[in-house]
Amino acid sequence: MANAGSFIIGGNDEHGINPPTIGKRTPVMPYLNRSIYENEFNYPTKNYFLIACLRTGFNIFDVKPERTDVALNTRVARVNAQNLSALVTFAYNAAGNELVFSDANGVEVYYSPQNAQASRSQELANDVYEYVIQGTPQAGRGVRTLDVAMLTAVNCPATLVEAGFMTNFAEAKLMLDPDFQKETANESCQGVCEFLDVQYVPELTSTQGLPLLRSGSRGRAVQAMQYYLIQNGFNPGTPDGIFGNNTLNAVRNFQSQNGLSVDGIVGPNTWNNLLVLNPQNVLLRRGSSGSYVRYLQQKLTAKLFPLGTIDNIFGSQTESAVRAFQEENGLAVDGIVGPNTWAQLIPIGGGRPYPYN
Repeated sequence: MANAGSFIIGGNDEHGINPPTIGKRTPVMPYLNRSIYENEFNYPTKNYFLIACLRTGFNIFDVKPERTDVALNTRVARVNAQNLSALVTFAYNAAGNELVFSDANGVEVYYSPQNAQASRSQELANDVYEYVIQGTPQAGRGVRTLDVAMLTAVNCPATLVEAGFMTNFAEAKLMLDPDFQKETANESCQGVCEFLDVQYVPELTSTQGLPLLRSGSRGRAVQAMQYYLIQNGFNPGTPDGIFGNNTLNAVRNFQSQNGLSVDGIVGPNTWNNLLVLNPQNVLLRRGSSGSYVRYLQQKLTAKLFPLGTIDNIFGSQTESAVRAFQEENGLAVDGIVGPNTWAQLIPIGGGRPYPYN
């Protein structure tokens, strides 16, 4: 097996959300009464992919940390200055009229024969595809060729993952599910590990072995922690692996919202909340706040139970969404999220059906 630390892996997310890239969106989603923009999937999935790469021991390069769209030639130049071992781009497909849902569905992975390392790019695409089709049961549409700049003009093996169709109602719902985002990211990392003959490190299920981090700490664990802060809605500055003042302030704000000791030190309790470990063991009700509430809000929204802004705070709108979910799923309607509610909420997929058949 090769040493993961010998490689640099790039992650790229297509399009932007602030402002959203024109046209890259689902049809208006019933119940939510809004479109889901493609970058609402691409960006967090890219971040989870980089976390998985860091966990495995790779060095990483974030091609587009911005939430805005960034010109292709700028991103290509960034990649070509890095001597990357592999590049994975995350995207979501569309078919036909983008304003109308259709039957087109499934997962595709692309490479370009025009890439300077075309055969290695094909191998990378095949390895990534082998893993991404093992998760949520979507149709496998195969490995295909595509000549776009992030595949053709970069100087490293490169692949692009189209994880579903925005114009398919069931797959559009998956875009906002954090567990689907992580699944796609983790499987893509497994494909990169297969490509480079590196031992993949699975997603953590406990805080055992995680380091104690504080101001002045450096390294991959700090960088992963910074990405987890971003995923939870906090801003540590650029995820550079350096625990500086911006990261310290973000950690303290995170601890405060999660009811933790506000000491700026990332120990087991802070790690547990950052990683949202074992949510099924956490009881939530109106007045709760923090990362587990954020996860709850994301799962409810992905299943088309609207609750306003995802803000990590269990207020009246979140309680109404929980009650509606409980009522429609044959649960006791008490507005409290315990084991029975979690059991039906956590699985990927499902949610409210298309109402206009």
